[in-house]
Amino acid sequence: MKITFLGATHEVTGSCTLIETNGKHFLIDCGMEQGADIFVNQEIPVNPADIDFILVTHAHIDHSGKIPLLCKNGFNGKIYATEETVNLCKIMLLDSAHIQEFEAEWRNRKAKRSGMPPYEPLYTIADAQCATSKMQGCQYDELKQVCENVSVRFNDIGHLLGSSSIEIWITEGNITKKIVFSGDVGNKNRPFLNEPKKISEADYLVVESTYGDRNHQPVTDPAPILANCLQRALDRGGNVVIPAFAVGRTQEVLALIRRIKDEGLVKGHDGFPVYVDSPLANEATAIFLQSNPMSFDEETRELFRKGINPLVFPDLKISVSADESRAINFNPEPKVILSASGMCEAGRVRHHLKHNLWRKESLILFVGYQAKGTLGKALIDGAKEVKLFSESISVEAEIDSMPGISGHADKDGLIDWINGFEKKPQLVFVNHGEDEVAMSFAKTLEDEYSINTAVPYSGTSYDLLTGSVVTETVGIRIEKKEQRPRDARAAKVFTRLIAACDKLMRVAKSCDGMANKEIARFADQVEQLAEKWSR
Repeated sequence: MKITFLGATHEVTGSCTLIETNGKHFLIDCGMEQGADIFVNQEIPVNPADIDFILVTHAHIDHSGKIPLLCKNGFNGKIYATEETVNLCKIMLLDSAHIQEFEAEWRNRKAKRSGMPPYEPLYTIADAQCATSKMQGCQYDELKQVCENVSVRFNDIGHLLGSSSIEIWITEGNITKKIVFSGDVGNKNRPFLNEPKKISEADYLVVESTYGDRNHQPVTDPAPILANCLQRALDRGGNVVIPAFAVGRTQEVLALIRRIKDEGLVKGHDGFPVYVDSPLANEATAIFLQSNPMSFDEETRELFRKGINPLVFPDLKISVSADESRAINFNPEPKVILSASGMCEAGRVRHHLKHNLWRKESLILFVGYQAKGTLGKALIDGAKEVKLFSESISVEAEIDSMPGISGHADKDGLIDWINGFEKKPQLVFVNHGEDEVAMSFAKTLEDEYSINTAVPYSGTSYDLLTGSVVTETVGIRIEKKEQRPRDARAAKVFTRLIAACDKLMRVAKSCDGMANKEIARFADQVEQLAEKWSR
């Protein structure tokens, strides 16, 4: 009875854990890493064809995104998750596969011109369809036997529609051990969702620690805060661009904007338009509205009983096609744009950033966690210039973030959930947190609550019968290539280039008010110059 930690170890994304028992192998989550890779992740130490089944805590790509790759490489078992998670995975994994294929097509166009070998996508739409065909939906609180000696139960953890902690009972001989995986523990008082259900006992616990070293800013009601943000930008005549995760966060923001409009919290801009520019978000919203009402909190169920759609309001505009998406940025009317991805790493939001980052009147409003190494994190940290589509964009827009809207429990929330165990687990494994955060949270549990903890690196394994280490690894940091130092002459020449570009920008800004024909000719010349030097 062995557990091996593979992903989200001393990192926030890429969750993946292997359990081996009685000749069976199964995974809890198989997620994709997002943002910068800090530590080397060990490969799954068994052939995908030998994995018997997978348990999925929730649909977010950092917990489910590599399942199609397993199918591509021979996995042929069942995948268990809640009904809502299955429905969301059907759209999210297909969207991920589409991105993989699109990126491969783009890279191969460049590779063909430069004589480079072809690039193969991580997986294809067919692989994603294969994965979703193997998914089997489960109900919350249902005890399910998934193989002869393993039973599981999914519990509402309040992080995302369908998200769950998973109780797992494993029997070898006459000994049964229970291990609980927290998944991502939800924040309290969030739109739609129930609060995380507590569990009374376990021998072992694997718990996330995303915010394990800090608490969220106390916010009783985020609607007035969001209204204030919208008011500032709309008063300036700017746009509000909200990079939002298509599944979960977009729907929460829509619910808040519906309240803002109903209660008239934004003054002087009646009928301000709100664009949802994400095909995935539109599909996810449909799934939300078709889900079992018991998946939602009592307040949302009451809205449904009254015939009120919590996600729809006047002046909501749904953008589906690429042409509709492009048209948004040619409409001068101040507006709100919700678009994915939430960390600005891909998707349509990057086009909206390109058209709004340089505008002082606009506001880029973040409403979710930004991982290290992402464009979103760079903007939050104060980047003055970023690169989008091979073009350097000056950051002049207001950059802000919404407090209290996180989907993850903070430090106190995690501790409150863990304290729900009436009998302390024999050992708590802390993962899904940045290196220093995971270590800090483990220390808090040990020092203040007398809970035995471990913070395993990728590849570390334990015997669950005895609680002892089988294999212990150390964290192998991914080495960053050092930039070759430039000599004094090269540095001087480069400085001259940047000065010349700054001068060109000043000239461009001075053209405001000139004849359109002259401005267009100047723009053509600049674009030709940029095209020449970007080859």
